[in-house]
Amino acid sequence: MEKKPLRRATIIDVAERAGVSKSTVARVLAGSGRISDEARDSVLKAVAATGYEPNHLAVGMRSGRSGLLGIVIPDITNPFWAEVARGAQDRAAKEDISLLVFSSDWDAEKEARHLRALRRARVDGAIINPVADSFDDLGRFGLPFVLIGSSAERFPDTSSVGSDIPQAVRLGMDVLTARGHAAPALLLGPRSRLARARFLRTVHEHCVERDFDPALLPIEEAEYTVEGGRQGMARLLARRGPGHLAVFAANDLMALGAMMAVREAGLRCPEDVSILGFDGIPAGAFSWPGLTTIEKPGRLIGVRAVECLLDEIAGRPEHGRVYMPCRLIERGSLADLSVPAPIRVAAGR
Repeated sequence: MEKKPLRRATIIDVAERAGVSKSTVARVLAGSGRISDEARDSVLKAVAATGYEPNHLAVGMRSGRSGLLGIVIPDITNPFWAEVARGAQDRAAKEDISLLVFSSDWDAEKEARHLRALRRARVDGAIINPVADSFDDLGRFGLPFVLIGSSAERFPDTSSVGSDIPQAVRLGMDVLTARGHAAPALLLGPRSRLARARFLRTVHEHCVERDFDPALLPIEEAEYTVEGGRQGMARLLARRGPGHLAVFAANDLMALGAMMAVREAGLRCPEDVSILGFDGIPAGAFSWPGLTTIEKPGRLIGVRAVECLLDEIAGRPEHGRVYMPCRLIERGSLADLSVPAPIRVAAGR
């Protein structure tokens, strides 16, 4: 016997099963109060029995709202950006709104394709981490939007949400200085990224305020990945001088890769090399030793971005730039050289 293809239930199926008109079904689903209890009960039972789901695109065309938001993040494989998307999804769900998630992979052309897809999907608005320097599609987006990440600061007239990078970098440098690491090496991202420039500028300001020449800090740049961190750390170790080496990595993936390079070189962390990360991704808690890091509030950034976007959609005033503070997470990858090592006296025979 040939199996018939499954067919999606329609509002007509619900009306026939409930014994009412299509308009009555529509009013029940819209929450209208001008419906008898008996009719409403019949419709709701018919909806459950048929598995009917409203066509949100058709509803959106009538109401002007689709109940959909979009978010374009640069790298969904990076746990930090996954946390941002999760925060946005959780906040949107509280408003019964669904979230479409796209990853641009730091590719401007791919980002532009995603923005076109969001327009075709008739989303109510979007959260975007802009990759392209000019970001021409922004002016043509035609929908409410909020920017996220360090790149958003290139567009000061647009509402945006991101970590307070200067506060975070200063916190990291203060921790390193307090632990006796006055001249840490820096493991930075590519020159094309705005986050790199802001990180380095804050480090320079911190050094100048303490009458220390920032040009004395060793610097290696690499991709914001585990492998990038491993390769960058290997280069730092190749030109390492005598004594303890401290490294401030521009993100936790790089820091974890740096820890791998330390082990591969036959060295120990933190006995020989101290490493401070930046992001606060969960993986840092499972490394050995645990990664001491400056945590950026990824999930809260996603939550706040959705709240700002909902305000934009509702026509409320722009928020400007919202800076989210960062915090230190203490684990075991950072040695404290400010405390003199205990003098060990061999026991007499």
